[in-house]
Amino acid sequence: MPRDTIRPPCVLAIDIGTSSVRAILFDRMGRIASPVFQNTYDMETTPDGGVFIDADRLAAETGSVLDDFCATGGQPAIGGVAMTTFWHNVVGVEGDRAATPLISWADTRPGTVISELDGRLDAVSTHKRTGCVLHASYLPAKICWFAWSDPQRFARVERWMSIGEYLFLKWFGAPACSISMASGTGLFNAHQCDWDDETLASLPVERTQLTPLCDVDEPIRGLKDAYADRWPALAGASWYPAIGDGACNNIGSGCVDEDRIALMVGTSGAMRVMKRAEAFTIPEGLWCYRSDRRRILMGGALSNGGNVYGWMRDTLRLDDEQSVEKELSRMAPDSHGLTVLPFWAGERSPGWHDSARAAITGMTLHTTPLDVMRASLEATAYCFADIYGRLRGIAGNSGEIVASGAGLLQSPVWMQVLADVLDRPITASAVTEASSRGAALLALEAAGALEDLSAAAAPMGKTYEPDPAKRDRYREAMRRQRDLYDMMMDS
Repeated sequence: MPRDTIRPPCVLAIDIGTSSVRAILFDRMGRIASPVFQNTYDMETTPDGGVFIDADRLAAETGSVLDDFCATGGQPAIGGVAMTTFWHNVVGVEGDRAATPLISWADTRPGTVISELDGRLDAVSTHKRTGCVLHASYLPAKICWFAWSDPQRFARVERWMSIGEYLFLKWFGAPACSISMASGTGLFNAHQCDWDDETLASLPVERTQLTPLCDVDEPIRGLKDAYADRWPALAGASWYPAIGDGACNNIGSGCVDEDRIALMVGTSGAMRVMKRAEAFTIPEGLWCYRSDRRRILMGGALSNGGNVYGWMRDTLRLDDEQSVEKELSRMAPDSHGLTVLPFWAGERSPGWHDSARAAITGMTLHTTPLDVMRASLEATAYCFADIYGRLRGIAGNSGEIVASGAGLLQSPVWMQVLADVLDRPITASAVTEASSRGAALLALEAAGALEDLSAAAAPMGKTYEPDPAKRDRYREAMRRQRDLYDMMMDS
């Protein structure tokens, strides 16, 4: 972006995901004003379902990206630093050091304590209060699992926090926890915008072990001297508390009210509606988080998205992506005769079965790797259809569906499958860094530089129209998937 077209103030957005951390500068209108600075990494995994990373390693990767950004020089004045991180991560901290690994939403090991949680908390009322179900993804299970699996280390933990809070502890000497990040923990009352005392009373964690809450309009200043010297371009900026990546993705892709439904497929997948609401009910099977005190975010999430596409391509040793897309586009709907439960990384919405695992039935000697790939993409679309059916009670039938995420936008075949399965047009977002952009826009709104989030229009791309001739075939395939799901979950 030419320097003379940049509209100040500028915000640097830090986006910490499960596989990379990025830093990108945005101007007042939400336009990218710098190169993308990025470091990639892999989470550690274990055979029993562990997915985690050393918190200090992740802090070092983030610091390295900021080093690279500041080393370029010549940036316009930076008024704020925004941050977005993946929801549902947690690390136990002793003093100012991590005492446990930082575990991801994808870590299924905490599922082993769900039966114990069921005895402590009423699942229905807890969901109504917190917007979260009793599931391995959330902190009630994670904290209880830590206490059960490593009681000596658990006893050393003084505070529990997300990676964004941990970075603020390192950089400023005190953590900061946003309403948004707290809303994805399962320890937060979605209606009262505070930690949920009824949930805490049933868990081995005290309110004092959690970070006091703040909102996005409460930035802090004053980097520790070592970091102010290290990042002089950022030393005078206002630093905003981390916001959940799902909320930022909605904002960045222009889905800031119930007129638009966000459909995102990255490593995982989600379908979400954002709206302003003071009173609300939470549909069964869905979750409710927040972007801030004023806006709720309702939807469903799949643990399986682009990770399934990648697993298929690598494990089945398929050709390059262009060749795969070409071959997949030639296949008729459900022509493979396979039924797939696409739970390679477990299940979240809407069934929330911690023990769910992937399954494929209907294979014969005629089945090919491309059959398995196509069937898995279709099966993931059926899961989105289940979520969409529940979201229509919030957004109605008129809400425009906007798709984002590299896992989806790079596959026109998958986009068309989703349009056909949902029986609704799907418009591809033309925003290349939706979560980073959303974090920047929320900070700009909080700073008063942007009147409202909708003032920075999000560019849109191609619209995929559903093919009515494919509807019945897909509905029959969805019925088979439901039958297989019911049989597997009841066994």
